[in-house]
Amino acid sequence: MLDQQSDDHSMLRAKAIADGIKDVAAELRLTNVADLISFIHFEQFNNIRDIVNSSMELYFKHGTLSYGCFADYELEWDRPPAILLDLDFRHQEVAVTFNLTLHAAHASVAIRSMSFGAESEGPDADTRRLVAAIADARLPRARS
Repeated sequence: MLDQQSDDHSMLRAKAIADGIKDVAAELRLTNVADLISFIHFEQFNNIRDIVNSSMELYFKHGTLSYGCFADYELEWDRPPAILLDLDFRHQEVAVTFNLTLHAAHASVAIRSMSFGAESEGPDADTRRLVAAIADARLPRARS
């Protein structure tokens, strides 16, 4: 039962992050995939950081979401390319390191580590804290 609960919280947390950064993922997909692959292949991490930062600055408060200095790509003859970016979220004592994988039409999130700073009040409360921290870190949407 405990393992199922843990899996449920992991899924809810990954979904919260994915929902929170969907605009960033869409913005990153505007970058030419060949350029991203080239930057990754030739280890031009500052170029990747610039692209990631410019995609995030429209949606998140400064310093809350950042590139974690690792990227990879999947490039095979029989399927479309995929880009993997290591990202860090830090806000309101919530710290999450996760991988964002970009595909042509969707993105996925895999959490690598997570901490909540203060003493945990349990998995439900920690998940609520994550959701609240993501919401607070987002910039207000511009009105049309």
